Amino acid sequence: MSEKKNWKADFCVVGAGLAGMCAALSAARHGANVVVMHDRPIPGGNASSEIRMWVCGAHGKDLRETGLVEELLLENLYRNPGAVPAVWDSILYGSLEYAENIKLLLNCSCQTVKMNPDGSIASVTGYQTTTQTFHTVKADYFADCSGDSVLAPLTGAEYRHGRESCKEFDESIEPEKADDHTMGNSCLFQARQLKKKVKFTPPPWAKKFRKPEDIPPFRNTKLEGLENFWWMETGGLENTIRDSEKIRRDLLELAFGIWDYIKNYSPEAEKNAYWELDWVGFLPGKRESRRYVGDYIMNQNDVRGCGKFEDTIAYGGWSMDDHNPAGFYTQEKPTIFHPAPSPYGIPYRALYSKNIPNLFFAGRNISVSHAALSSTRVMATCATLGQACGTAAAIAIEEKISPRDVGKKHLKRLQQTLMEDDCFLPGFRREIPELSRKAALTVSNGADADVLRDGFDRNIEDVCHRWNCKKGDSAEYRFDQPQKISRIRIVFDSDLSRPEKNIVALRTTTQPELKLPSTLIKNFDLAWLSADGKWHTLEKVRNNWKRLFVSDDLKLEAVAVKLTILSGWGDNPGVFSWDIA
Repeated sequence: MSEKKNWKADFCVVGAGLAGMCAALSAARHGANVVVMHDRPIPGGNASSEIRMWVCGAHGKDLRETGLVEELLLENLYRNPGAVPAVWDSILYGSLEYAENIKLLLNCSCQTVKMNPDGSIASVTGYQTTTQTFHTVKADYFADCSGDSVLAPLTGAEYRHGRESCKEFDESIEPEKADDHTMGNSCLFQARQLKKKVKFTPPPWAKKFRKPEDIPPFRNTKLEGLENFWWMETGGLENTIRDSEKIRRDLLELAFGIWDYIKNYSPEAEKNAYWELDWVGFLPGKRESRRYVGDYIMNQNDVRGCGKFEDTIAYGGWSMDDHNPAGFYTQEKPTIFHPAPSPYGIPYRALYSKNIPNLFFAGRNISVSHAALSSTRVMATCATLGQACGTAAAIAIEEKISPRDVGKKHLKRLQQTLMEDDCFLPGFRREIPELSRKAALTVSNGADADVLRDGFDRNIEDVCHRWNCKKGDSAEYRFDQPQKISRIRIVFDSDLSRPEKNIVALRTTTQPELKLPSTLIKNFDLAWLSADGKWHTLEKVRNNWKRLFVSDDLKLEAVAVKLTILSGWGDNPGVFSWDIA
């Protein structure tokens, strides 16, 4: 007999890709009791070592996503200079397994749901293969971050699958007639360059490519300058959930066949003699399957119109990257990069179910048309959607209201909380605490101190909101009389235009190390001045790798507070914001 275990939570997150991870972490950090159910041994989804797609997001200068996803990526730069997938996995795993207020259930596949009489979800039950245990989680709120929207058919939640007709939303890039076609799946591989020649003998079941014309046009098999083999894609003409195992078989035959061609038959085969196949993903990475229906379905025109929503809670900025459903087997271009502005806003109404009253969702399965999905599906965007989802869930839990009512009654609170947690919302400005506004603020190097309290935590459209500092520089808040201080918040410059990837597909013999950005502050001190004229040390922070620093639950009565910069990770350190409350 299999064992049975029961869990009670405020919030249950199904799926722990980056969206589910950020949903769980955000809710937990805001006080919710969270259970995460994930069907794989490693969190991270497409970013994990099982699939190994790097984390992509918005295009453009100073538009890298921040918040929790930036925290994870900066920790990877700090701990993982060699871009080793197992170390990256340890960061993903550790962020959940050792987090306060989170219970992580890995290798646990959600199978059944119990519903309440009012149509809300009462509990979900999953089977954990490693322990042969059924886990039932009762919760007040649920978030489906599984990518495949596993809760949709189990709960009766409205969802969509495939491409809409161009007429439904007046979308120019969609087909004349609606269909069930989607973007396909991919099994990626990694290779490394050696200092000796190595042979490759393919398995007998690998596909056979012997001449350049055997490879469809628009596919690059040259290793020089190649980033990865995303175009090894199939399944878009099938069902990427139901036919997943069949698609995987085809993808593996394709992956080993392509490598056989690269090593043994391509015009560059002699050059490629020094390259060795290092890893092949046996778990396909998915781009598209079911999409939930929320109170609003975001579409191509919303993306093109910069998504100027009153209820913006995240942003995108990837092109509408619409892959041909025939994938590898089309003679046409494997994808068309339809233009999209960067950034564009994404509305809160696309993050909760239209007909299941306690169901949130985040990731590639949000309420969007196929055309909009082709942009919103990338992982950094999905991560910020997850953080918005988890923050909204924490508000719903505290106020005992529905996800819909969070948007109706507490929208400003949700947006301000997200910005306080270092999530950029285009077109919105973070409110500055009253204590910061009324204090005298000075900096030692004579620069404009008010950039530290202007409500912007990055440079925006080439307008500088950064305090340029160097070793020994300081910034000081001072008051006419002692003030009670409970919180200090600092946002450092982590170079939001940096190009690095968290993992690499091709490892050369001269592979550069990952490094923290030169703009980031490494060592700094915080001190406070008491009414008797004495300075006291509050924090001595060394080897800082975070962009957002928060010191909470302080109990100070200070006449002044000082931030002193000791060094950066490079020669161009900077600070965007410094608040006291």
